[in-house]
Amino acid sequence: MIRFFKIIATLEGVSLLVLLFVAMPLKYIWEMPEAVRIVGMAHGLLFIGYIILAIMLKVEESWAWKKFLIICAASVIPFGTFYIESKYFKTKA
Repeated sequence: MIRFFKIIATLEGVSLLVLLFVAMPLKYIWEMPEAVRIVGMAHGLLFIGYIILAIMLKVEESWAWKKFLIICAASVIPFGTFYIESKYFKTKA
């Protein structure tokens, strides 16, 4: 389950960066809102999956509330999921 969480965390982090640094400039600078619709939907689904998996892992791995809240908060900060992956899941498979 941790391996799957790491994959979703990476995809969620990449989708946030693409949304912020590619799709949003396309929408507001070059007036191409289609990119935000597509990337935004993918990011939303990955975000929901990330949070659901974090909840499942909190129960399964008996995480402390502090660790769980930090992991969840990292999903809304650019590059946050990459930091979490390296800090909390470096030695996990």
